[in-house]
Amino acid sequence: MKSSVIVFPGSNCDRDIAVALEKMQFKNKMVWHKETKLPKSDLIVIPGGFSYGDYLRSGAIAGKSLIIDEVIKAANSGCLILGICNGFQILTETGLLKGTLLRNKNLKFINKDIHIKVLNNNTKFSKKYKNDQVLKINIAHNEGNFFTDSKHLEKLNKENLIAFKYCDEKGNINESSNPNGSLDNIAGIFNSNKNILGMMPHPERMMDEIISNKDGVNLFSSLMN
Repeated sequence: MKSSVIVFPGSNCDRDIAVALEKMQFKNKMVWHKETKLPKSDLIVIPGGFSYGDYLRSGAIAGKSLIIDEVIKAANSGCLILGICNGFQILTETGLLKGTLLRNKNLKFINKDIHIKVLNNNTKFSKKYKNDQVLKINIAHNEGNFFTDSKHLEKLNKENLIAFKYCDEKGNINESSNPNGSLDNIAGIFNSNKNILGMMPHPERMMDEIISNKDGVNLFSSLMN
């Protein structure tokens, strides 16, 4: 399976995701944001980091990069797109995903391991997980507070487009298990066709028991299979 990782000035998780993909036997290529052509790809990843230093607004400048036109074309043709952290922010800026990521509720940068619950395992991103499975995943963001309008929220629930919600280690979804103030504890969403996933947690950091855990592995094995 072929993957491409888009790299922007300020990306700092691009190599992490490349290592994770290559570990899972993806044939990966790194694509600089000024390129105007994408390699043939089954999966395109927009990685985490601080594209353009998060000046103006997180993901706003990156969302206008040359390569984004090709990403949008690929997404509309059914290619799998994964946006992690800043990548999620960029996907909302491009309109490939609806909603926005606001400042964290405490107005501080958060970097810690949290728990999320799998809400839909009937997708190409999540089929190796179990529904309601609780994962321990790292977050590292300043603008991870997901918000959208009531009509879109209704659609997310009705069409089962919420991928993950923040929870505690027992799977309880409540205000105390919400690290950033996200609407309804939402940690990740799909588009209507479920070929695009945006998520704030970093599955690429949970690939090895020695340094963290392996809770991110099944996202990539789902894609590979």
